[in-house]
Amino acid sequence: MIELLNQSLADATDLMTQTKHAHWNVKGKEFQQLHELFDEQAALLQGHMDLLAERVTALGGSAMGTVRMAANESRIQAYPEDVVVDVEVVGALADRFAHHAELLREDIDAAMDAGDEDTADLYVELSREIDKQLWFLEAHLQDDSSVEDTGVTVADN
Repeated sequence: MIELLNQSLADATDLMTQTKHAHWNVKGKEFQQLHELFDEQAALLQGHMDLLAERVTALGGSAMGTVRMAANESRIQAYPEDVVVDVEVVGALADRFAHHAELLREDIDAAMDAGDEDTADLYVELSREIDKQLWFLEAHLQDDSSVEDTGVTVADN
């Protein structure tokens, strides 16, 4: 479990720094909203890092939580350096959050297979929160033409 948790810690650390990078560099019409969203997401991931590291140490291990350690071990794809336009940034982060969500679901299964229900429960909590953040990102990628126009306007109310 310690090895699995440290792997997840590396992934969360990498994704947090990528999200913070996006927060600092995003440009475009949705700058303000995305700048704030990415900052909130980075803070959430920071909390995930704490939970994972604390579980590692509770199990008697050492949390491998430096940025260098994360860079060497992360399963998250590297962030594209040239992506700064709002919709492209959202797409890049959505891909990475989706991959992280998949990995967390695999980690749930691995913890259950090992008989560690407490660690599995931790992974369920993290997975639920990452799925919610992915939903927020994907909402920004929705094509406005796919939203049905009801024909009702504010003046009609």
